Amino acid sequence: MSDPSPAPPAVVFRDASVRLGGRTIWSGVDLEVDEGAFVAVLGPNGVGKSTLVKAALGLLPVVSGRVEVLGRPPGAARHEIGYLPQRRSFDPGLRVRGADIVRLGLDGDRWGSPIPGLERLLPGRRAAAARVEEVIGKVGASAYANRPVGELSGGEQQRLLIAQALVRKPRLLFLDEPLDSLDLPNQGGVAALIASICRVEHVTVLMVAHDVNPILSYLDRVVYIARGGVVAGRPEEVITGPTLSRLFDTSIEVLRTSDGRLVVVGQPEAPALHSDRHHADGLR
Repeated sequence: MSDPSPAPPAVVFRDASVRLGGRTIWSGVDLEVDEGAFVAVLGPNGVGKSTLVKAALGLLPVVSGRVEVLGRPPGAARHEIGYLPQRRSFDPGLRVRGADIVRLGLDGDRWGSPIPGLERLLPGRRAAAARVEEVIGKVGASAYANRPVGELSGGEQQRLLIAQALVRKPRLLFLDEPLDSLDLPNQGGVAALIASICRVEHVTVLMVAHDVNPILSYLDRVVYIARGGVVAGRPEEVITGPTLSRLFDTSIEVLRTSDGRLVVVGQPEAPALHSDRHHADGLR
């Protein structure tokens, strides 16, 4: 018996281009993200990393080429996609429970708030409550999910937001800088959590990253965007001196420290150290 055909890619870009405000953000992008892969989108500020995610979500149109997500046009498979946009901190005085933030990912498009005790009366409500509890457990947030979200640490809040993105059992997860503003221990913990979701839950992950180092050991592929174009491949193929030198049209050297971290020398904004991340034009 012959082996089954490989699964089609989860995300495909073919000679795709995006323009905003009369300016070409990127063009000629060819990219495939295999089903079940963990892929990082890297590059300096302002080159359109978040724009690539928004194009895949159908939030921004491509002006040329084509994009397919889960075998369909962008936006046609949103019910199978989890999305975590760039993080904004919750107000410290916000009294909404963490569990309710997760619940918004399941039924936040419905009017009104759940009536206390209604889950015991309606099977659908019971199933929803069980799913919320399950996904909170998967991200390791059970101990604090019933506390006001404004009182939680950045890492705790981020785990709950990841749970919110997972609560509908997506096949594909888009994460836009989920490690941003977290301290190093929380970066490591959240990176390991995302990798576990990818491997154990068989969820394809496309993640915009500011610093590749916390996720480097987990990645299958990287997509590096710079003014000179877009390159995709395994991390050891893309994050190299010759490849980055070509993308930036200047001499770049990639060094590896004794603990395995990458340091890029010779450019203003390296993949391990991007400054001025929140550019005024909103592109990353």
